Amino acid sequence: MNTLKFSIVSIVVGAAVYFCGRLIGIGYVFFAGYTILQFIALSSAWNILGGYCGYVNFGSAAFFALGAYTTVFFYKFHPLPIPLLIMIAAVVSGIVGFGMGYLTLRLRGAFFAIATLAMAVVLQTLVVNWDYVGGSRGAYIVRTETVEIAGFSIEYIQYLFLLMMAVAIIAIVISRAIGRTQLGFGFATIRDDELAAEASGVPTLRLKLIATTISGALMGMAGAPFPYYIGYLQPASAFALDYGVNSIAMPIIGGTTSWVGPLVGAILLGSLQQLATVTISSAVNLLIVGLLLVFFVVVAPNGLVGLVQEHVRAWRKK
Repeated sequence: MNTLKFSIVSIVVGAAVYFCGRLIGIGYVFFAGYTILQFIALSSAWNILGGYCGYVNFGSAAFFALGAYTTVFFYKFHPLPIPLLIMIAAVVSGIVGFGMGYLTLRLRGAFFAIATLAMAVVLQTLVVNWDYVGGSRGAYIVRTETVEIAGFSIEYIQYLFLLMMAVAIIAIVISRAIGRTQLGFGFATIRDDELAAEASGVPTLRLKLIATTISGALMGMAGAPFPYYIGYLQPASAFALDYGVNSIAMPIIGGTTSWVGPLVGAILLGSLQQLATVTISSAVNLLIVGLLLVFFVVVAPNGLVGLVQEHVRAWRKK
């Protein structure tokens, strides 16, 4: 299936999910669905650098927050439609991703991971001391109860759900398209043996810069609608540990070598976390992540997708 057909199928599936949510008639479905779609976009974006290239990025929350605070900045400067804010956040986060890559990609392994974590701390410090976007006190975002689309009035949370659905589809389509092109093959050579790739003439630094730019842009897009979703944005919520941990855990649980893994991991882990939030408490979300990570590292180090592929290969040999 080519990229165009896959995109159309993804849009049809997304529309079906939305109308199923309307039929259920429970408002919380869209609140929970928004969060799951947000993690699908984040995990797919992280996997472009962390899974395809093998460079573990601990700065996911920084790019997510960058997209969110881009929205806050324009909300105070001159309010713009959220779809336009998503595009602006993609540009801003992509530029920062390129800059981060240029400064840190000469580092490898744990040194690169620590550098990305340091970048998140630096950005959070800047936001905390920037009064225009609320600083440490945070910023309120006032939204309407409903929004008009093509003459139809829908609830605002459903509008945000549709926007995040679009962002998630874009992230999945881009991730899948990369894995099927020469760019994806170049990323795979970096992951498997970067020194051998360099010796073979592969422009590894250029490829890694492309990966950080695309990954950062998609994470910024995922964060742009967040202030309207939460209503009150403060540094602690934008730079929350949940985003950094989940964006890494979901691809690892699902599988990092293809676009399917982050999607499966985000749906599984995101759904479990939303169920735990409703039935127990949101405080156990990170506990669920930790337990699942330990389980999959021991039982299925290649993730769910890798486990299924191993069983399929074993079945075909019989």
